[in-house]
This record gives sequence, structure tokens and C-alpha cells, in this order.
Amino acid sequence: MERTVSEVARLAGVSVRTLRHYDAIGLLPPGRIATNGYRYYGRPELIRLQRILLLRELGVPLPGIARILDEQDDEVAALRGHREQLLQERKRLDDMLGAVERTIAGLSGDESVTDEEFFTGLTEARSRFRDDLAERFGECAAEGFEKAVRETEGWTREDYERMGDEGRRLLLRMAAARDRGVLPDSPEALELAQQHYEGVLELWPATPASYHALGDVLVENADQRAIIASVDADLPEWLAAAVRAYAVHRLGYTQNDKKTVRRSV
Repeated sequence: MERTVSEVARLAGVSVRTLRHYDAIGLLPPGRIATNGYRYYGRPELIRLQRILLLRELGVPLPGIARILDEQDDEVAALRGHREQLLQERKRLDDMLGAVERTIAGLSGDESVTDEEFFTGLTEARSRFRDDLAERFGECAAEGFEKAVRETEGWTREDYERMGDEGRRLLLRMAAARDRGVLPDSPEALELAQQHYEGVLELWPATPASYHALGDVLVENADQRAIIASVDADLPEWLAAAVRAYAVHRLGYTQNDKKTVRRSV
């Protein structure tokens, strides 16, 4: 059975534009093109699309996907290989989730978490955050974070729990504001964001530009999102929007052609 490009897009949960792009780069040509220019996809193309989407989920870039598909003729063997990759990725995410949960529990004063588990989880979370900062903002940002971490080397678990309590109280106030319908760019939200900004400066020398970009980190970094969502599952996006609004309205930055630039103040 053949399907049109719009039917395949709807079935696979991708856009028609994406399918046309895959065709243009030779990754997924349609099974045939009718005289009227309509593209039609058959079972082989749908199977290939499934494999493309699986590899995309695993973070493989499009050129790499093309190379993998061209080298693998045995569809069953290829899918088994993809399945093994997915299982490994699931284990990695499960391990990460466990570490995040232990860190959250420890920061929340859960005495069932041993000191060893607490500091192991904290170290792992810091390492992931450091790598995230380096990837997003460069090594200078990561080194700034490392410097802040070194300044807390003498902290005890109680010190971290106290910091966690302060952060949690602020998140609870933000969640209450969100529940009342307070918009992320409102004066009340900006006052709350100012407290968040001041707290960030104690641990990371964020510039106004990188603080604006931190909005993405709060929703995309698994550790950061989990900490915020432990207070309110809907809070990460609200806080991210408030962070961006604070950077624009209070720190003098705006967006211009996808590049953050300083605005005259």
C-alpha cells in the first residue's frame, strides 16, 4: 500500500517539510513520483523512515544515519542493533535518573540517603552540569563553574541541605505565583527571578547573556529540570521564561537575529 507524503508525515509524527528535506539530501527518496509530482511511499520507505527516526532519537547526525543505512542491508539485523543501542541508552538514562533522585532526596534532608550516596550523586550531577555548560557556552563558562565548586569544597552535607532548603522555598513561591496566574514577565515574577539570579551568581559567574541562555538549560538539563519539577511539574517552563524575561528587562539584554546582544541602558 502506498501513502502520500502528508499521510506518512501524519503517521510518523514528522512534518512534510522534514520528509522533503530527507528526500532532497538522498536520505529517504519516495518509492515513486507520479506524473503530477506527488510523492508516494511504500513499505520499504516506511521501514527506512522508522530506522532514521530511531537513529535520530539516539543522537546520530543525518550524515551518519545515511552511512549506517547504506552499510546495513539486513533490516532485521539492523533493527536488532538499534534495539541494543536503545537498551543501552535506557540504562544510561535510568542511571542518571537514579543519581538525580538521590541528589534531590539528599538536598531535601532525606536521612535514608547515606553521605556517600549524597556526595557521589552531587559530584556526578556537577560533572554533567559542567559538561553541559562547556557544550553550550564554551570552556570559559565551565571553568567559572569549576572555580565556584572549588570555593565550596569545605561545605558539609548540612551546608548543602541548607542551600537546598533555600532554593526549594524560592521554587515553592514561584510555583504559588504560577498557580495564581502570574505571568513570567510580570513585575512579581521578575522579583522572584532576581532572587534566583542572585543565587546563581553565588555558584556560577553567569553573564547576562549566559543567564538568558540558562533558560534553555533549566528545561533541557535532566538534573536541573528534575530539581525544579520535584516542586511543581509545570514549573520548569515558567521559571525558564522568567529567567529569560529577567535577562531582557532587568539585565539589559534583548534578542536580535538569534543572537543575544547588549541593549543600551
